[in-house]
Amino acid sequence: MKVPISVIVPVLNEAENLPRCLAAVSWADEIFVVDSRSLDDTVKVAQSFGAQVVQFDYVPPFPKKKNWALGNLPFKHDWILILDADEELLPEAEAEIRQVIELKDNPFVGYWINRRYMFMGKWLKHAYYPNWCLRLFKHKLGRYEKLSECDTASGDNEVHEHVIVQGQTGRLKTEMNHYAFPSVEVFVEKHNRYSNWEAVVALEGGLAGSAQHVSLPEVAAKRRLREIFCKLPGRPLLRFLWIYIGQKGFLDGIEGFYFATLHGVYETLILAKLYELKKRRAADKLG
Repeated sequence: MKVPISVIVPVLNEAENLPRCLAAVSWADEIFVVDSRSLDDTVKVAQSFGAQVVQFDYVPPFPKKKNWALGNLPFKHDWILILDADEELLPEAEAEIRQVIELKDNPFVGYWINRRYMFMGKWLKHAYYPNWCLRLFKHKLGRYEKLSECDTASGDNEVHEHVIVQGQTGRLKTEMNHYAFPSVEVFVEKHNRYSNWEAVVALEGGLAGSAQHVSLPEVAAKRRLREIFCKLPGRPLLRFLWIYIGQKGFLDGIEGFYFATLHGVYETLILAKLYELKKRRAADKLG
């Protein structure tokens, strides 16, 4: 029997990643692939796995793709699982997810799952690990937070926003693989967009107080740490040191070094774009 759950996979030109992602959730009773008019074979691949393809046309600034899907898709089931196309659940996920959603008198309305980052073909066992994300929850009780009221020029999908649910949350034992950065080129392209988001959110003070809405203590602590970190000088170097030394990224070999270094560059992009936004805002006020 299929697991009585609805899966959402937001995509844009993900024909290469989708087979791995969808094959890992073939046990799900319902799968929605929410597309943004992909130009590759994304739609064909999704349909070959039996997924329902829904097209999303973004009108900035809101809603973005995941929140739109949560509010508009005709779900058959109360529980939904959100996966990115570059993520892959492990085989044991089927049994555990079936167990928790069919549990009578379950006190939890959502579950966090830990991600294992793959970088340059290697699992980074220290840098960015653990990395908890709330992905399994009752769709009527959860929505992604809004940390900016403006168009962040970061695409039509949520970037670093968390799901906020009305109720208690637990953790899954199973983990998932995250093939977010198969190459340096992909890392740079994604973080160029992410830095747009970071700069706008920083300009508007969107992170301030947001940690109180995050239910998992470790994630809330990271959000508070990020608030403090954004006020410190030398952020690119500090970001590198935090990942390479603080998270023991040096134990991940040369891949860990490059991963930490690229995040230092990412932090530089955020600062440069934030400075640019401030100059533009000041010029607009004068003009």
